[in-house]
Amino acid sequence: MADLTKMVVTPVDGSENALRSLDYLDLIYGNDHNLEVTLKYVLPTLPPVLADNRHLDRETATKLKTIENKSIRMAEKILTQAKKILVDKGFHEERVQTVYKKKRSGIAQDICQWVESKRADAVLVSSRGRTRLEAFFMGEVSSKLLEYCRVCPVWIVQGKVKSKRVLIAIDSSENAIRAVDHAGFMLSGTDCPVTIFHTMRHLRRFIPQEVLDEAPELEELWETKAGKEIEPYMKKAEDMLIRAGVSESQISQKVVDGSRSAANDILEEARNYQYGTIVMGRRGISGVQEFFMGSVSSKVLQNSTGMAVWIVL
Repeated sequence: MADLTKMVVTPVDGSENALRSLDYLDLIYGNDHNLEVTLKYVLPTLPPVLADNRHLDRETATKLKTIENKSIRMAEKILTQAKKILVDKGFHEERVQTVYKKKRSGIAQDICQWVESKRADAVLVSSRGRTRLEAFFMGEVSSKLLEYCRVCPVWIVQGKVKSKRVLIAIDSSENAIRAVDHAGFMLSGTDCPVTIFHTMRHLRRFIPQEVLDEAPELEELWETKAGKEIEPYMKKAEDMLIRAGVSESQISQKVVDGSRSAANDILEEARNYQYGTIVMGRRGISGVQEFFMGSVSSKVLQNSTGMAVWIVL
């Protein structure tokens, strides 16, 4: 199958942590992949009372214009440096674009509106930026990207990712199948090992252990039925990956007996078997939500240091 062009937008701010996103792209795709990368910088803006220079004296207006020009030069420098990093890694120069835009609604909102207007396949961000207090990529901005991006999947890198192994966490929800579809397209043409992973919900998520102790046969019955219920979804996921262009030899499946926490099961699997990327839908079948996304995906994001998490609507 021909390797279709993929487009990933990577906001940068010049910080070392933000540039880790570029290392991650190189890890997953290498320099000989049909990948288009757009590096984006959001220019800071002056407060409205200063931005309206109609009532300012000429000297003050000139100073403000100087500040604006300096901000643009800094953006160009940061974007040029980021592009050079990718080109030095072997990425084709014509496939690495740079763009800067003034902040309008807000950093996260502006990024989401722009990537969706360009029909990007993913937006990739680091969860940390320049400083601990006020940064381009602080956790708050990453969270807002997940809140405002209603079409484009969001990839969040937390620290340095070293492993190419990919864990796709699925259940029987439509969101999980969309996550598989996204992973299949984005991973086609790569050599990343992919595991389709499911953690069976334990009865303790529904019934107190004291009650289960009196009817142990219920657990065995539940495990049998839950295992059969997920089988067609695991098969469908594998078929989707193969049709997308992921080699069958790259794909494996794993189903585990779940604990009380699906998020903990996913994180434990990822850590114990050295996965570098977790792919999952924003919400699963439980319907339990925290603010704007599911409790499972939220907890995985909060505890995935040294990994990248792809969140798919």
